[in-house]
Amino acid sequence: MKNETKPLLDKNVQESNVYNGTKRGTKSWFGFGVLAISLVGLGILIGITLNPQSSLDTTSSPPPTPPSQDDDPPSTSRNRPLCRTYGENARFAGILQTSMGSPSEQWSHIPCFAQPKKTRLWAGQESSADAANINGFGAPDAIFKVNFSKPAFPDRQPIIGFGAAFTEAASLNYQSLSLAGKRQLMELLFGETGIGYSIGRVHMNSCDFSVESYSFDEVDGDFELVHFDTNVTHDAEKDGMIDMIRLAMTVFNKAWGDGNQKTNADTGGVEDGDFNVFASPWSPPSWMKQPSSKKDIKAGLDHASGMTGSTTPSCLREGTGKDSKYAKAWALYFSKFISAYKNHGVPLKAITVQNEPEFPAPWEACGYTPETEADFVGYHLGPQLERDHPDIRIFMFDHNKDHLVTWAKTLLDKNHPSSNYITGSAYHWYAGGMDRLLDGAVGSPNMHRMQSELRRLDVPNDHLVFNSEACHCPYTGYAGGDIDVYWARAERYAHTILADLAAGSNGWVEWNLILDSVGGPNHLHNLCDATILAVPHRAIDGSDIPPTMDWETTDSKKTFGPNVGDGRTREELNALGFPAKYLDVGLAVQPMYYYMGHISRYVRPGSRPVMGLVDNSSDGFRAFRLPGEDVAGGGVNDLARHGIELTAWPCEGSTRQQFHWQHKHRHIQVYGHDWLGNPTQSCVSDNVDESFLGITLEDCDGDTGVGLFDMIKDKSSDYIKFRLEGDLDRCLVLKRLENEGGAYGPRGGAQVTFGDCDSPSANWIYSETRNEILSDYLPEGSVCMTTGWPFLQIGAFETPNGESDKTIVVLNESQDSANYVLYDGDDLVLSGSIPPHSIQTILLD
Repeated sequence: MKNETKPLLDKNVQESNVYNGTKRGTKSWFGFGVLAISLVGLGILIGITLNPQSSLDTTSSPPPTPPSQDDDPPSTSRNRPLCRTYGENARFAGILQTSMGSPSEQWSHIPCFAQPKKTRLWAGQESSADAANINGFGAPDAIFKVNFSKPAFPDRQPIIGFGAAFTEAASLNYQSLSLAGKRQLMELLFGETGIGYSIGRVHMNSCDFSVESYSFDEVDGDFELVHFDTNVTHDAEKDGMIDMIRLAMTVFNKAWGDGNQKTNADTGGVEDGDFNVFASPWSPPSWMKQPSSKKDIKAGLDHASGMTGSTTPSCLREGTGKDSKYAKAWALYFSKFISAYKNHGVPLKAITVQNEPEFPAPWEACGYTPETEADFVGYHLGPQLERDHPDIRIFMFDHNKDHLVTWAKTLLDKNHPSSNYITGSAYHWYAGGMDRLLDGAVGSPNMHRMQSELRRLDVPNDHLVFNSEACHCPYTGYAGGDIDVYWARAERYAHTILADLAAGSNGWVEWNLILDSVGGPNHLHNLCDATILAVPHRAIDGSDIPPTMDWETTDSKKTFGPNVGDGRTREELNALGFPAKYLDVGLAVQPMYYYMGHISRYVRPGSRPVMGLVDNSSDGFRAFRLPGEDVAGGGVNDLARHGIELTAWPCEGSTRQQFHWQHKHRHIQVYGHDWLGNPTQSCVSDNVDESFLGITLEDCDGDTGVGLFDMIKDKSSDYIKFRLEGDLDRCLVLKRLENEGGAYGPRGGAQVTFGDCDSPSANWIYSETRNEILSDYLPEGSVCMTTGWPFLQIGAFETPNGESDKTIVVLNESQDSANYVLYDGDDLVLSGSIPPHSIQTILLD
């Protein structure tokens, strides 16, 4: 097909030796270097792939109504026509790009031309070519400030990898595929031409993504677990969870094992080619649990009648104290499960104590508080595993970012025995809310606080912190059919991964490896998305296969309407970013997969984040706003919604940094639309979020929570203060991040909160024509108040096990193109442009 994904180059092709040498054993996707690319005609452009859409109009403040969406967009479509490299500061290996403007051209190769050392001008003069002509094109340049000589966390463990979960739902969908489909799935996820997942998660006992509840010992009072199913028969069925894991290990080790590794890599002892599997329980067997449902309690049952739901502060009968027989039996259950998997050829490397211990979910659950989980680990689980499986890591928490630090203060306190056994902390990306649009959008400041807390508690540097679960809910991008939604889901994945790694995360694991076309099966009908979906009925030989299997019991049509993806042709789906060649074997590979691959494929285990931030070239220049213009660029602000945190970043001139001061109502307002196209109007809150310790946005029409401010102008300067009504000493202030902002530095997401009005941090500069609120409080440079994060982001990494030694990931979530110039320290390296709604991976050696 003409629109199918470009084929990858042969894995054995070596890069050109134009840089005085070839790559050592790398798996290159590029069979050419700069000299080869230079033979391409100079007329090639790098990606004007989508005409910028209309951006918010910023009329003079205060606007009586939300800004119009119908005005002409700013002229930020005038992007750099060519990517260029400069001097000998870095050896260029390549750029890959995935863009909403050309969704069927995933991981496409972008040509970049070596700038000659001397350029002959028309008048005959010679000029140094190392100048990138910053801001010399139609739109200003963003400056990517990277320093590969400054790893962000030199004393901590490097990145351990990326992955997903081998759930029962994943195994059932795997079983539904043809042999060709199964092989292709394994290659896509774990193989050399895929995204190189190196971590797997498995649930111990059933979870919501099972077809029904199950455990491996249902005999009440079997405290010694003599009836434990040591074969773990449910998981060990043909093509089930264990078979999937073993095949994934085989495919992964063949592609990424020792024979493919670089030599003398400084990876902190973390090797690629080492596939790691960890387990998480959702619930103990019902006989170990206290009754929690009204029905069970009314019936006077001694224990729960099923595994769903939970009591608090612990689900376990007799609690988690030293003398609890049930806590002791549950700890032994972990040990037997680990042994059973090892006997099947799956050596687990770690366990988490409990999936989402703060949520007594309607599916399998077991609640804990920090204190009861600490007791369970310190008195039962830790000693049991130390005796039976001393090499197994124990990860605490395994829930959302809001309370990660709170739990660490208890479980890692040296005065509690739990601290002797816990060697890692797991967290999830969820944030709640009925529409789930805050998932992955909040909590970065707490990630920085976690690093500070680990130092305060004197926790060893080998303590790992990683994201153990993430997915979009409800429904799937394929079935929903809206490219704006499924592309936004891909962007949210990339943003959160880059932000988490910059804040010190050691890895990132999404939820299900594969689900069906509507996001199941899930026996509580909690349908969610995955990077790859099983659609065996779309395969060439799948005409006799029904659209849904018998095990899919959720009536998705009743809730979400017809399955849009199933109503589209192969060619239509291919053009929308679902490659036809994979549909032909029964797989819908979604844009989330490709966005994930821009990171996981190149930021291999053993990589480290380095200092890197998107800045502007000088005062007055903004990547998305032309000099002398007042209209903000970037398109509609999709973060102008309740619950989003107020932060501060280098000014980019976008709608995400546009705040309207309403004199009449004394509100500070933002406008936009959410992913579903619903208009949003939010206001700055009057209180600090108790979990994140910063200010968030509130619905302007809410009864409480909306801040009323007085704008106090300084008579001797341009500064103003936003003072909260009724409190003379409480103003909006800029709060420096803990952990020094990690890889982004202090300017990369500093919090906006309340503080002393006499503090220099309360001084702001407000432009009523541009609706921009700026602070020059940080000595590192000025920043602008931001809803969430900027449209344009980067992540920079040392990648000794990667295809190149240095990797930069560029993410543009805006509706406008963005020009950029890349520096490594003081050295000019590269200039280029990224189209709207696109991601690029820049590879340097």
